[in-house]
This record gives sequence, structure tokens and C-alpha cells, in this order.
Amino acid sequence: TRSPADLYLEGSDQHRGWFQSSLLESCGTRGHAPFKGVLTHGFVLDEQGEKMAKSKGNVVSPLDVAKESGVEILRLWVALSDYSEDLRIGKQILQTTVDAYRKLRNSIRYLLGALNGYTDAEQVAYKDMPSLERYILHRVHALDAQVRSAYEVYDFAGVIRPVADFASQTLSALYFDIRKDCLYCDRPDSVKRRATRTVLNILFERLTAWLGPIMSFTTEEAWSYRYPDAPENVFRTLTPVPAEWHNEAEAARWEKIEHVLDVVTGALEEKRRDKVIGAALEAAPHVYIDNDVLMAAFDGIDAAEVFRTSQAVLSNSMGPEHAFRLEDVKDVSVVVLMAHGQKCQRSWRILPEVGTDPRYPDLSHRDADAVAYWDALHG
Repeated sequence: TRSPADLYLEGSDQHRGWFQSSLLESCGTRGHAPFKGVLTHGFVLDEQGEKMAKSKGNVVSPLDVAKESGVEILRLWVALSDYSEDLRIGKQILQTTVDAYRKLRNSIRYLLGALNGYTDAEQVAYKDMPSLERYILHRVHALDAQVRSAYEVYDFAGVIRPVADFASQTLSALYFDIRKDCLYCDRPDSVKRRATRTVLNILFERLTAWLGPIMSFTTEEAWSYRYPDAPENVFRTLTPVPAEWHNEAEAARWEKIEHVLDVVTGALEEKRRDKVIGAALEAAPHVYIDNDVLMAAFDGIDAAEVFRTSQAVLSNSMGPEHAFRLEDVKDVSVVVLMAHGQKCQRSWRILPEVGTDPRYPDLSHRDADAVAYWDALHG
């Protein structure tokens, strides 16, 4: 065996046991410690923090967990736990782990579907990307450094928790939802759609690399599905992300946009609850922004796309008394109006222009152009 070992791994009871005896023996016979690093962990307890015992009937068998939920759940539970203290496990805790796993798996599955047929020919240079894509890459830049630092010190919770938050909040709830319309309906050669797929490809590469050491089977399955003939597997080494992805200006811009988005979402939910609208695409919110800095954040941004509505109007002024407001956001108010026009049968957006193109009377101009492009390519 090689000496010294990279890592000694045991329970905290071995500080004065194996760790100590091994250290004394190695120093006496070899003149150096037998390990480069030591990682100690607490004991596994039941959900109530009680010691497990057959007589109590509270023993949770790893084999049972693997059989019922899969070994990935067991690995993920370990990664989510603070092993520097005693760890708790039980049905409720494992269910929380299952939920976290499902969100991560769904994000990877979405990426596989959205990247079907993607090639390097679609790539868009960073300088040509829209604001939202540059913001997402800024988040990837920060998260990549955080994940690498966490792995260096065996802080697995410091990997999983921020990656899971990023996947569920920044990706699923924001980026995927906003760009869904673009992916489904824009022309394949549009810069925005190509930029979206470029970023989705980067996200797939980074997520599978970040999660590979912990969710090994899931990431390997995803990687093999996408690259069945690839010479390398999911456990490849990725270089740090480009420094140009660090973009505080875009981060600040999207923090302001999300500030406004929270109010609009609240207003739409109220109207949906009151049965005024069924879906957000039926709405055309008039958003009053009594703040020049917040208003400036929307320069060059399609507000309706961000709000996931058919239409939207922004006014740099104070809203009327009856406008919807959030208590902690005084400078943004919203009046939800019904979108006017006809419903596009492809994107479902309600727009006045639908029906004005005689070639495709049921489509908006954007969708008619996309269908015409497809028809021209495929005869």
C-alpha cells in the first residue's frame, strides 16, 4: 500500500483509537504521518435523534433504502447531511431527499430534451448573447468556483445545496420558463434560440460534472444517453469557466428585473385565484415602475416574455390606487388587463397581429415566419 494515504475516513470515536495508534506507529517507524488528511464523521441516528437498536425497532438498513428508493437517494442523503455531527435518517428525511433528487433529475432530463439535435454549429459567442444568457453564465461562473472549493474540503452539502437551489430556482423557475417559448417557437437559426441552446449545452456539461461524484448513476445515464459513442465518460475533467462570464452588471440588472417580476407574478396569481384569467398568456399587465433605476433595467428586454404573458406595458410612473402592490415593494404596482387580439395557434400568445398574414391566418408574425422557414427547408 502507498504511504502516506490521501485520506483516513472513520467515525469520531477513532480520534483516540485507530487514528491515534496509526499516527504513533507511522511516526515511530517512518518518521511521518500515515495520512495526508483525516475526515471524521458522526454517528447515524434515527429521525428523533435516538441511537439505533434492533430492540427499539428503529434501525434503518442501507440495503432497504437502496432497494426501496435506489442507491442514488442514499448517496444524496449522505451528501446533504452535515457529517461533522451525528446524522439523522428516517422516512421523512429520506422523502425530502427524494424530492431534492427528483428536481435535479428533472432539470437534467429537461436539458436532454431541449438539446436534441444540438451541434457546435449552433454556438453563439458570449459577446453576441442576449442579457438573460449572460446572466445565467454569470451564475454558472460563481457556482463553478463554489463547487470546486467545496469538493476540495469534502464539503458535499456545499456542493449539493447550492446546485439544487440553482437548478430549481434560477433554472426551472426562471430561465427554463422564460426561454420555453423561444425554444418551441422561434426559428432554429434565430440568434436568441441558438444562444439559449448554447447555454443549455454548457449547463448540461457543468451539471453532470458537478453532480457526477455524488449522483454517479444518474449523471452517467444522462451522459451515455446524449453521447453513446463518446470516448470520455461523465467523470471527465472540466477546466474552470471563462473569466468573461463574470458579469456583475448583468447580475445587478436581473436582480432588479426579478424584483419587478415578483410583483407581476403576485398580481397574476391574484387574478388567477379570482378566476379572472386562466393562464398568464391571457393577460396583458400594465406595470407601473416609480423608480428610474428599476425602469432602466428593462432596456432592451421583452417584458412580456419575462412575465410569461402575451403582452405587457411598462410605465415609469406611480400606479393608480387600485393597482396590485406587495407590501415590501412600494415602487412597483400592476394593473392586470386582458390581452387583446386573437390567439396564435402555435405559441398560444394573444396578439392583435394574429390573422394578418394570409399564408398562416392562425399565427402571429413570429410564428408565421418560423413555419415559412421550416416549409422552405422541407419543401
